[in-house]
Amino acid sequence: MTGKFPDTVINRLTLYHCILIDYIKKNLDTITSSTIAGLLKIDDSQVRKDISLLKNTGKSRVGYDVLELKNSIEKTLGFERPKNAFIIGAGNLGMALANYNNFEDYGLNVVALFDNDKNKIGKKIKDKEIFNIEDLPKLADKLNIEMAILTVPMDAAQNTVDFLVKSNIKYIWNFSPKVLLVPNDVEVWNENLMGNFLQFSYKIGK
Repeated sequence: MTGKFPDTVINRLTLYHCILIDYIKKNLDTITSSTIAGLLKIDDSQVRKDISLLKNTGKSRVGYDVLELKNSIEKTLGFERPKNAFIIGAGNLGMALANYNNFEDYGLNVVALFDNDKNKIGKKIKDKEIFNIEDLPKLADKLNIEMAILTVPMDAAQNTVDFLVKSNIKYIWNFSPKVLLVPNDVEVWNENLMGNFLQFSYKIGK
């Protein structure tokens, strides 16, 4: 269902979802579009337009049912369809992502990690084992894994991705500071941590 929504809308829906989770924890049953807009510092009409895409209607002067809206977002964004993935690179970032508890709540299941450091191979992060990167093609085929989360250093990124492509990995969530070259049938989502920081830093300096 996400194919018909622009990335900007999907990004906002994930932020709405975070707010709704917080409301549920506080035992609050309803929320207004103006409240969401105020928290995110965006226009109220944009929030209402986004929510209307979910076929979710609120009540005048009351707002939206929090649980109903949360479920609509989850259904739209495919939370109920689990996605298995490998983490490539068992450094600080890779291990931090492996330890992150909330991925499964969003339908992402990290199955294992891979590295070329012999001192790390065989160890476990929680219940996730670190394998030799050379074992990836066999395990990807056996477990039918098509998604990888890339956390290797910049100078190793392209060679690693070439290896992933040969191993039939079709979706790559890229945390390395490298623009990757991939075939047309492979999708890459770049998580530009430093770029985001620099945008924030630029605003601070203005």
